[in-house]
Amino acid sequence: MKILVIGDFHGKLHKKIKKLIKKEKPEVILSIGDYLPFHYRKLWFKHSFGTDIELWQVIGKKRYKKIILRDLDEGEKVLKELNKFNIPVFTVLGNVDYPDSSDVMDEELPKNFWKWEYSRKAQFANRLRKYKNIRRIDYTFAKFRDFVFIGARGHSFPGRPGSKAFKKHKKILEKLFKKFKKENKSKKVIFISHNVPFRTKLDIITDRKANKLVRSKHAGSKLIRKIIDKYHPILHLAGHVHEGRGFQKLGRTLCINCGDACKGQYALIDIKEGDSGKMHVRLKMGK
Repeated sequence: MKILVIGDFHGKLHKKIKKLIKKEKPEVILSIGDYLPFHYRKLWFKHSFGTDIELWQVIGKKRYKKIILRDLDEGEKVLKELNKFNIPVFTVLGNVDYPDSSDVMDEELPKNFWKWEYSRKAQFANRLRKYKNIRRIDYTFAKFRDFVFIGARGHSFPGRPGSKAFKKHKKILEKLFKKFKKENKSKKVIFISHNVPFRTKLDIITDRKANKLVRSKHAGSKLIRKIIDKYHPILHLAGHVHEGRGFQKLGRTLCINCGDACKGQYALIDIKEGDSGKMHVRLKMGK
């Protein structure tokens, strides 16, 4: 089975990837999310990161809403382009795709929280439902041929294992892996998330311009790492940490950070079953 793994589009499906899809004709596309451009990135890191201050409280609701709607429109353009290829796409949401809840920490909204800001978190997920060839699978599963894809997000940072949200989503993933225990033993389960596993070479923030609170630190997900260490799927596919592109073995699992689709980066995987039942994985990382 030929699989194309892409993500971190940030508003753009690079022409290199469009050509690759037409040339290689993958049987399935696995997307790790982050479709939206994140136009307010610099403003958010300047005013809101590491604080309790909401960006709309700083720049005003009108300006903030305009930025978000532009983000949504440009993110949806990527969905439209992917849908046109008529290839099954299984996707999870990224942290900038406005997932409707945190999966690794508990959130408590203040009483004066802006209602529109809360409701917009479902807008991209609602738009995604329009595209018949794209299916969202975070915290659920999909089957394709004789493979099972289990999806997650892992948010954008290690997370808080003691939180209710962390425990809840860990339980969901464990239930899914137990459900497909037989398939996992046969190396037929592929795990997909937005964030990479914690404390690997795939999750270190090496960008010198990164915020000092995270610079040179591991930003991968503890939730994702715990699941890989316990269940050992044949593949784990993710992204999020842009400078962590590459691959690493964790036990029996080959973990891949596919890089940024907006820059033309991808992972092309050919997975075949040998005569003895052994699974053979061939990987090509696109620069």
